[in-house]
Amino acid sequence: MIFKCKNCGGNAVYEPSRGKMYCPYCDSLDSEEKQCEQQGVSVCVNCGGELQIGDYTSASQCPYCNSYIIFDERVQGEYTPHLILPFKVTKEAVKKMLRDKFKSSVFAPLDFFSDAKLDSMQGMYVPFWLYDYQAKGYYDGECTKVRTWVAGDKQYTETSVYHVVREMDAAFDKVPVDACEGMPDSTMDLMEPYDYKALEAFRAEYMSGFYGERYNQNADDMEHRARTRVNQDASSMLHSSISGYTSKRANRDGVELSRTEANYALFPVWVYNYKYKDRDYRFHVNGQTGKIVGKVPILPGKVVGYGATVFGLIFSIMLMLRFLIF
Repeated sequence: MIFKCKNCGGNAVYEPSRGKMYCPYCDSLDSEEKQCEQQGVSVCVNCGGELQIGDYTSASQCPYCNSYIIFDERVQGEYTPHLILPFKVTKEAVKKMLRDKFKSSVFAPLDFFSDAKLDSMQGMYVPFWLYDYQAKGYYDGECTKVRTWVAGDKQYTETSVYHVVREMDAAFDKVPVDACEGMPDSTMDLMEPYDYKALEAFRAEYMSGFYGERYNQNADDMEHRARTRVNQDASSMLHSSISGYTSKRANRDGVELSRTEANYALFPVWVYNYKYKDRDYRFHVNGQTGKIVGKVPILPGKVVGYGATVFGLIFSIMLMLRFLIF
């Protein structure tokens, strides 16, 4: 599908700074009309140009007419997202954030912050599974408190033994796990936290102007990651209630989890891929909060040059001091 402006026929896109659909050709707001359902993924519905689309791509940009295309068959049926977090941060804002964050990186390549490079940055909706769980925790054991004191010339030790029982019920809502093979799991985990108050029911309009992928890892296959996180958090909550003891010995200690729901959602991520000497340096920016994950490349030549400059300055100062002293 493609969204066109009903006033001028231009490609209407979602504008994060306005929170509305916007036509960059005539500056109209909320003038979009859905036109032409995309039949297949090989040809642009707008100009007929041939598209090179990945197996899981759900939204892309035509290299010929620059229209943003959403592939109906990959956002419908079993692939219909339940929820979406619309982009909040614009590309221009992300460019400024990257420059501000890495402005002190004196060893970075000169073109790392250039508009030509940063303009290649792409906004992408990444598929996530959001899991809901009910957790039941239990602890039954013996705990001790040891008290030591001195009276006269003698030291006394008192050990009190307690039978400690704990039961816990907790609900965990929307535990996120990315469902995209192309995105590093560790990086996507670092994208958190997202503000779930902004979650909305899926609307295809939010994808116009961005790239996107449908899930390529189903909910059951990815659940182990969510279950591990919830189990650790629930266990930590349970054990935080058993404090102040010198020692603990459990007879029963565990957490039981019951998954109640798994929702398919799309989360916004800006991706900046910088290539230097055949190596890719990829930066990911949370499209809602602006949180940046990535490390800037360092040029060895700049490090050597900087060191030589500093050494030269120190040597010159020492030489001047020597002449002043003698």
